[in-house]
Amino acid sequence: MLEAGVEALDGVGPKLAEAARSAGISTIGDLLYRFPRSHRDRQIRPLETLESGEVGTVLVTVMGNPPRPFRRGKLTMVGVKVGDETGHVRATWFNQPWVSGKLEKGSQILITGKRSPKGLAVQEWELVAQAAEADEPTEERSGSFVPVHPASENLPPKKIREWAEQAIRLAPNAIEGLPASLQAKRRLGSVGAAITAAHFPESAAELEAARRRLGFEELFLHQALLATRKRSHRLSRPAPRFGKPGPTVERWLASLPFAPTADQRAAFADVDADLDSGEPMQRLLMGEVGSGKTVVAVYGMLRALEAGYQAALMAPTETLAEQHAITLGKLLAEEATPFAVLTGATPAPVRRRALNKLASGELGLILGTHALIEPTVRFARLGICVVDEQHRFGVEQRRALDSKGVEGMAPHVLHMTATPIPRTLSLTAYGDLDTTALHELPAGRRPVTTKVVGEDDREVAYDFLRRRLREGRQAFVVCPLVEVSDKLPGKAAGEEAERLRRGPLRDFRVGLLHGQMHSNQKAEAMRAFAAGETDVLVATTVIEVGIDVPNATVMMIEGAERFGVSQLHQLRGRVGRGEHPSQCLLFAAEAGAMARRRLKAVEETRDGFQLAEVDLELRGEGEILGTRQSGLQRYAVAQLPEDGRALVEARDEVLRLIREHGSLEDPALGPLLEAARRRFGAGAADPIPL
Repeated sequence: MLEAGVEALDGVGPKLAEAARSAGISTIGDLLYRFPRSHRDRQIRPLETLESGEVGTVLVTVMGNPPRPFRRGKLTMVGVKVGDETGHVRATWFNQPWVSGKLEKGSQILITGKRSPKGLAVQEWELVAQAAEADEPTEERSGSFVPVHPASENLPPKKIREWAEQAIRLAPNAIEGLPASLQAKRRLGSVGAAITAAHFPESAAELEAARRRLGFEELFLHQALLATRKRSHRLSRPAPRFGKPGPTVERWLASLPFAPTADQRAAFADVDADLDSGEPMQRLLMGEVGSGKTVVAVYGMLRALEAGYQAALMAPTETLAEQHAITLGKLLAEEATPFAVLTGATPAPVRRRALNKLASGELGLILGTHALIEPTVRFARLGICVVDEQHRFGVEQRRALDSKGVEGMAPHVLHMTATPIPRTLSLTAYGDLDTTALHELPAGRRPVTTKVVGEDDREVAYDFLRRRLREGRQAFVVCPLVEVSDKLPGKAAGEEAERLRRGPLRDFRVGLLHGQMHSNQKAEAMRAFAAGETDVLVATTVIEVGIDVPNATVMMIEGAERFGVSQLHQLRGRVGRGEHPSQCLLFAAEAGAMARRRLKAVEETRDGFQLAEVDLELRGEGEILGTRQSGLQRYAVAQLPEDGRALVEARDEVLRLIREHGSLEDPALGPLLEAARRRFGAGAADPIPL
């Protein structure tokens, strides 16, 4: 019954049904799972009883003519005079310009807002009656709280509430996703009762209990899908077994000029277990800045070469691919392991030779960008893929690389990210991957001192920078833009490089690096800086990951308020890689309250994993991994990180059921997976490469 279209409801014609579909409501089930974003107390206050600073609900009449939106800074505002029998006030809507077309003089509107000496700041509102209908009585469902549903321009909250009042009698027909044993264990009521209470609660306690019950079910069903997808992928195709590490790997480990950290050795063990399991490795390697992820990647690739297979490392940019080539050249110097680099800038003759050797099996190791997934690239025996900064690749790109394995087999895949991921997000956006974290820094890494610098102290900062440069050190200056923009404030790298050459750093050699430069120019800029031929490198965030110049000890970031916490931490990680003390100076021109909190967190905290948790608290899960095309689930009820404990419990319950039943398809578990697929999409559990 919940699969019936909303047209089955009274008063829903073709036009309203189309507006509903545009808002994501196609069926009765969609409507019932369109939970209110808030509830207002039914008590309506006389306008004049609201004191300054108080929030309340008033029923008022629009007294002014239809208003026009106006801008004040970054805000779009709509204001109009409203009143009731006790007085009048100016009501203001923020960033809702379409409201102006709804505010007809004489209309009755219900407003929940905050009173101030300037008027009434609208938080929630709805049109009760148009001017011609204002004297007609209105009826609402009885109850203590009135739901305020997420609306759209053509579908007001009142209309959704009216539909929900009709549809709520069908809530008992909702599929029960939680197995009966789990409901009993956690003392949870039926999903139908929870849906009813979520829309039309009788008390605040009933509403909170419904939210907890529905939120847990939502997290549980999503974890069930992730576990099913992970299992499906592993069982769909076998993977090559590499056996135990042999003399080549042992010799390479002994040749390293440093001793691997305990975290790196634990990562080697995780990789070894995966590579000899017969199932394709799908492991996410998270690492603190400078923690040595590349060493773990090389370990895995050497394991493949030693077992007679090929290995590929895919990076998102040419700059990062070239930097990996330099690093691998150093790490593999003793083994004299040949490898090639394949990017969009690779000359045609070099490209042809590399492709021929790959196809014949003569070449065992290749590095590159997305050029590696082009149809012309064929491997003889691809055994392992390392995908660096994997969140910057789309699903289809990762699928293309996965398809290049030995016929009938899936290659092992090691995903790397230099962005530590909060635990709650690692269980959601990356819940279908095994995870390994590197917290420990190699011996010799020096902590970086970070300071937020005001504009008044800019000259003091330049004096400090010049002293470091005269000592023989080098520095980065990062700008948020490549070119000056009328639309985006902030310093541009090209212009800033020229300004520094003519002014504060005229006695030093200043280089430039940004993503719009030709590949050869970028490579030359990096080579010159690494070789010490330039003292300062002015760059964009193209240097965010993978750049390793131990002599660089100062990082100056312009427009730091425009960067996120994790990105600032990544940029800071470009210094502190040698024996000398390092500093990161953050310049923030117009930092709002949120930006100041971010900058303070970076200034006070050096641990990337701790900063990731701070970032999640400040921005919410919706923005942390916004570049990832799939896997980042936006929940209807559950909220992260607030519901992090419920998420862990849901994951644990899913794993327990798999251990006890062997599969979530067991009939004893009821329609668990059917409920999950209906909630998150029919293809959500399909085995896809990640």
